[in-house]
Amino acid sequence: MIARIAEAEREGWLDEVEGLLVCLAGVEEKLRQLHRGHGQQTAVDLGIPAARGDR
Repeated sequence: MIARIAEAEREGWLDEVEGLLVCLAGVEEKLRQLHRGHGQQTAVDLGIPAARGDR
């Protein structure tokens, strides 16, 4: 993504640069969220499946 931003800047594609910067900011924020939540998983109760004859 950094390379695409650099290319867009070289070519003078200002709208493209802006869009890529917004996208990059979103990706960076998502990575921060993932790192903050690492190790904080919670268990999810999936229930006990019923045998085919128990329905």
